[in-house]
Amino acid sequence: MSVTVIAHCDWSIEAKKRWMCVAVRQGDTWALSAPEAVGDTQNLIHRLRRRIVADAAVLMGFDFPIGLPAAYGRVLGGSDFRCFLRSSGDTRFARWFDVAEHRSEISIDRPFYPMRPGGTQRQHLFDALALSGNDLLRLCERATPDRGDACMLFWTLGGNQVGKAALAGWREIILPNLEELLLWPFDGPLHELMMPGATVVAETYPGDVYGQIGIPRRPVWSKRQQDGRRSVASHLMRWLENRPHVDGSELQSLISDGFGNSRDGEDRFDATVGLLGMIDVVDGRRGEGLPQADDVRTWEGWILGQQA
Repeated sequence: MSVTVIAHCDWSIEAKKRWMCVAVRQGDTWALSAPEAVGDTQNLIHRLRRRIVADAAVLMGFDFPIGLPAAYGRVLGGSDFRCFLRSSGDTRFARWFDVAEHRSEISIDRPFYPMRPGGTQRQHLFDALALSGNDLLRLCERATPDRGDACMLFWTLGGNQVGKAALAGWREIILPNLEELLLWPFDGPLHELMMPGATVVAETYPGDVYGQIGIPRRPVWSKRQQDGRRSVASHLMRWLENRPHVDGSELQSLISDGFGNSRDGEDRFDATVGLLGMIDVVDGRRGEGLPQADDVRTWEGWILGQQA
C-alpha cells in the first residue's frame, strides 16, 4: 500500500468533541503526533493532504456508521450505499436527514427517530418501517463475544446512540467529497484502494480496538476518568514497544498521564487508540476483518479490523 498518512477521528455531533490522531510515514517509520482538534471539516482532507507528497495516499478513519442496514436498503431501492449517497439530494430524500419528532413522521424516506425523549419507543420505528429490530442492525453492529448489540443506526436517543453523529459525518465529510473519496469496503478491499493520490475513508470503532491491543475488561475501568485511562496506559505503551517502526515519542507522556484531566481526555484517548488499530491493519498485522457477505460490500459496510 502507498499509505503515507493515517488519521483517526473520534467523532461527535459537537465540534469541540471531535479529536484526531495522525500518523505520517517517514521512510520506514510511522511518526505519531499528539491528538489535535479536527477543526473545520470543510478543509480537513486538504489539511491532511498537505502533510504528504502529492502522489501518496491518505486513510481516514471515523467512528460513525458508514452504511445502511441491508434490509432497509432493499426496501429503499437502488443498488447499493454509494448509489443512495449520490441520490440523497433528490426531492424524494428532502427530509431524510431531518430526525422525526413524532412517530407519524417516520417513513422509509425519513427513518431517523426521535428528535427528543418523551413517549417514544423503538417499536414506533419497527411499525413505521415494517422492519424488525434485527433488520435494522447491520451485521457489524450485532453482538460479538466481547460486547452486546450496538445501538441501531436510526434510533437517536440515549448515551450510545450513533444516528445523529452519522448524519453529521455524512453531511460534513462524505457527501461534500463523495466523488473524491474512496469508501472502504464499498469500493474494494483496502490494499486495492490505497493507490497513489487516493483518499480513503473507513469506519472504525475504538471500543473494539481495546481488546485488540490487550486492554482487559476486568477490572472495570472508565475511559471518562483520567485514573481509568491511566490504569490501562501500560497496554498502549506495550503496543508501542512492540512496534519499533512506530515513533510514539510525542504521545508517551500523554499516555502515561491518562490524557490529562480535562473533559476532552476521553476523546483524545479514543482518537489515539483508534489510530493504533488502523496502523496494525495497514501494516498487515491484523486483517481488515471483512466477512464474505454481499450485503456488507453493497449496503452495510464494516468496521475496519473487526473480525467477522
